[in-house]
Amino acid sequence: MKNFAQSLLDLWKQLGLNQRVSLVVAALGVVGGLVAVVLWSQRPDYQLLYARLGDKDAAAVISYLETQNIPHQVTGGGSAVQVPANLVYKIRMDLAGKGLPSGDGVGFEIFDKGQFGLSDFVQRTNYLRALQGELARTISQLQGVRASRVMIVQPENRLLLTEQGVKSTASVFVDVGGGRLDADQVNAIRNLVANAVQGLAADQVAVVDNHGRVLSEELKQDPTLGTASSQMRYKQQVEDYMAKKVESMLAAVIGPGNAVVRVSAEIDTDATVQMSEKYDPDGQVVRSQTTVEDVTNSSESRTSGGAVGVSANVPEKNQGTAEAASRPMSTSEQNRKNSTTTYEINRATTNITRSPGTVKSMTAAVFVAPHMVTPAPAADAPKGAPAPEPQVQKRSPQEIEALRQIVINALGIKIPAGQTAESLVSLQELPFQAAERIPAQVEAIAQANRWQGWIDAARGWTPVIGAAVVLFLFWRTFRRQKPEAVPVEVLSLTPAAARSLPSSSSTVTPELLNELIRHKPANVGVALRDWVAAGASPGPGKN
Repeated sequence: MKNFAQSLLDLWKQLGLNQRVSLVVAALGVVGGLVAVVLWSQRPDYQLLYARLGDKDAAAVISYLETQNIPHQVTGGGSAVQVPANLVYKIRMDLAGKGLPSGDGVGFEIFDKGQFGLSDFVQRTNYLRALQGELARTISQLQGVRASRVMIVQPENRLLLTEQGVKSTASVFVDVGGGRLDADQVNAIRNLVANAVQGLAADQVAVVDNHGRVLSEELKQDPTLGTASSQMRYKQQVEDYMAKKVESMLAAVIGPGNAVVRVSAEIDTDATVQMSEKYDPDGQVVRSQTTVEDVTNSSESRTSGGAVGVSANVPEKNQGTAEAASRPMSTSEQNRKNSTTTYEINRATTNITRSPGTVKSMTAAVFVAPHMVTPAPAADAPKGAPAPEPQVQKRSPQEIEALRQIVINALGIKIPAGQTAESLVSLQELPFQAAERIPAQVEAIAQANRWQGWIDAARGWTPVIGAAVVLFLFWRTFRRQKPEAVPVEVLSLTPAAARSLPSSSSTVTPELLNELIRHKPANVGVALRDWVAAGASPGPGKN
């Protein structure tokens, strides 16, 4: 093996510069190729974990893989994730246990592909699915909402409706993790869904979170105040509005935080309908008038002719007929006029409907803080003396009464007969607890907490400080340690003379010197510096 290495070394010495460079480049190429083949053979076989992921789901899946230090690849423009083939099913089960991917649902992209031959029922169902998916995606963008689902129920569009009272309804499920949505966010979800669905009211939208709480129950509008919860909620809203109204006004006069206002309102929760009908007999009005007119005419006349025909040749009958013909004929004419007038008595009908929610009465309790007046420094006070402490100055009864009247006018309270302003608005001037000095126990607790904070900070920095101290001591020790000086006289000795030295001598042999130069050049350098400083020569015959 040694001869083979020596032959290779001799061959290398015989090569020229260009040959050596070519041989080195070829060797590097072969080694690089072998390394690439080995790395490629050890590369894991990636298979598809999930495809067509949304941005939110893709970010959650990638975050989980990075946390578990699982190698992965992102393809498909960020919508597909690949992992090693032997971990695909295990990772899918782990992600399913964490609810990933949550899925954004199907949106209006369901209509991107033309589908012929679908019935009207399928088309309406696809539209409802797309609408639910788009609403779920929008709600998931709200702060504090991790995922959401929307279910919409609409009455069937039939030609003959058998149930006229069926209305559209919707249910929204939101996953808020460990948090909770406030009333404004829940109300925004209700109005978002109600305005996206035709014929859907905001009160018909139910919002439920992952803790099983119905978030929309307290936000339903009850115009009739038929339930106790609606009455209490409306009463609280009225009282809070009035209290904030007075507090904001007093804060501009006596300073922020120097007034506390509480209002109690009595709400009329009864819905009444009043109908009245009033008649005025003096105010007659002609309603109808009828006129009837009859006309009758009478006249008398005589006739001289006799009967004609066979009866005129009979003597007995002829005589009677002559007498009848000689009698006079009478005709009468009569005029009659009838008029009927109908009068209507004046009547007034009034219908009054009163909705609940009227404020029947209102009382208020107000606490105001006293004045804090800083006295002027004394004329003979030395320069640089501390300023005098503020002193409490109570208001006069006139000022208290003026503030009470302001509160009465702001609340719109009407003082009925037999009551006074003090019985409706109680206003007192008392020192607030926040204005007093902190007790000694509270100060001691605050001091202990302050030291505890310093202790916690020192505990966190102790390892860093200890490591810095150890590094500093090691650096100081390293600087103080000097390399051992090597006698320079051995440089003037021949190899034969160096070998002839006794083994017990402290003189360093050339072989040992060469070994020291290769492994400990600093020691040799120190020896040379000492020799230069002492003015010695490296060998005989040399200056």
